[in-house]
Order: sequence, then C-alpha cells, then structure tokens
Amino acid sequence: MTGPGQGASPHRRAAGDTAAFLRVDGVPLHVRVEGDGPLCLLTGGLGSSWFDWDLVVPFLAPYRTVVRFDRPGYGLSAPEPATRALPTAAREAHRIRAVLEALGREEPCTVAGHSLAGFHVETFARLYPDRTAGLVLLDGSAEADPRPRPAPELRDLTARAAAGAATAVAVPYLLGPTARRWVARASTVRREDLAPVPLVRHCYRTGRSLRALLRENTHYLDMAAELAALRRTTPLPDGLPVTVLAADDGLRSRRTEEWLAVQRELAALLGAEFRTTAPAGHLLMFDRPDAVASAILETR
Repeated sequence: MTGPGQGASPHRRAAGDTAAFLRVDGVPLHVRVEGDGPLCLLTGGLGSSWFDWDLVVPFLAPYRTVVRFDRPGYGLSAPEPATRALPTAAREAHRIRAVLEALGREEPCTVAGHSLAGFHVETFARLYPDRTAGLVLLDGSAEADPRPRPAPELRDLTARAAAGAATAVAVPYLLGPTARRWVARASTVRREDLAPVPLVRHCYRTGRSLRALLRENTHYLDMAAELAALRRTTPLPDGLPVTVLAADDGLRSRRTEEWLAVQRELAALLGAEFRTTAPAGHLLMFDRPDAVASAILETR
C-alpha cells in the first residue's frame, strides 16, 4: 500500500481525501477513503471512474466513512493480467470484500452500486451477508429473463483483441476522452460532463480502460444470468435495508416510463424501498448528488 498521493494523478484533493494503491488479488487498485462514521462503499457502472462520485461524497463524508475504488483498468487502477478469469458478479463481490479487508475494515458496510455495479453489490450482499449493512441500487441494471451468451472465452478473447487493435492505432488516445464526455452528456439532464477535464483525459486515453469496458460489456448478460441464478438459491439477509433509486428525466416519454417500470419491478423483487429522483439522467450522481446521498444515508 502506498502512502496518500503516491502514484496518483496531479490534481488538487479535497481536505480529508486519502488516496492509496492497494494490491488486491495481485492487481494494484486505486482506492479513496473519506469522511467518518459508519462504513459505506460506492462503486460505479460500466466505464466509470472514482471521480464520478465527487459531487456525492461531500454530502456523505460528514456522516459516513466513504470508500470508493476503480475496478481494474478504470481510473488509476492497473489492468488485470490477460490470464485472469472472466468477469463475473461473484468476482466483483469478492473484490469489494477484498478492498475492505485490505483497508482493515471488518464492520458491516452499506454498499451502493450504480448501473452495472448494481449486479456487483447485490451479489456482495447475498454472498457476504455478515459484511453487509445496507444495499442501494442507483438506476441499477436489470434484465427480466437473462440468459448467458455462448462461447464466453471466445467473446472475451475478441474483446481483448479489439481493445489491443484499437490501442495499437491510438484510438483510445485520440477519441477516448471525447467518447467519455459524449456518453456523460447524453446521460445527464444537464447535458454536460461534470468530471474534471484533466482527469478525463488522463484516464480515458488509455487502452486499459477500453479493454476493461469492452470486457465488462461483453459479459453483461452473463453477469445478469449469474445473479438471477444466485437469487434463486441465496436470499438477501433478513431485515437488510434495501433501496432502489431510479432516475426520472421528467420528460414523461415512453422510454422513461418503461425504465421506471423496470426499476419498480426490481424493487419489488428485492423487497426494497423504491424511490425516484427528478430531473435526473442515468448519471444521477451528477444531476442529483443530494438525492443519491440521501438514499444511502437513510438506508441504514
């Protein structure tokens, strides 16, 4: 574990922000710990980096010890070796537990996952009930009847090869930050990426971030099916506080209503409290960081 600031990108940190690199399962992961109080962990969706939570943390830090980290390949974390196993929800749940253990935190934790990471934190709650104090799904991914796709190893190899070929001709360097900004703008009602421009450039110009994104996206339905199977055999802990917070862009479009219906069904499936926040796009951490923080604070 390096000391605060070692190996991190050059930018000003907020007071009380402790950054470190923890070697988890042999991979150096960028981890940040802020605030004081009961423990909570924030993990982002497909292609997300730690700074996507920057607007939420000030609402949480006076009342919670907040942990956030970059999965391998994202943000400042190193990529996983090419020989590593395929992405699964169980592996990500294990990674969350390993991060907390590396920090020396053994107490139960409220875990909050955005989008794809909703699979990860729900799996964590099911596999490690004694380590879970609460579960918050923020516009979480949901599939009605997911089925794993065939040839996962071949698909993974293809994703790696595509990322390698793109990196060889500098596609991530030339287009990565622009693509990130475009997706973020399309995912907020603000139509802007509120992440710091230097950090976006630093983190999304790399082939490792593209490889991580392609691999996770390739195995999305596999993880959805994995979680669906786990739900049938491994219940959530009795009495666990669970909240589903859905983004409502306020447009009353058919697409919005269908998405809110999906989120209501997810909440019903989990026996969770269902909330909406408006106006907000899928990156509700940018549009409504206060509502995100409230959902986390009120879950425990």
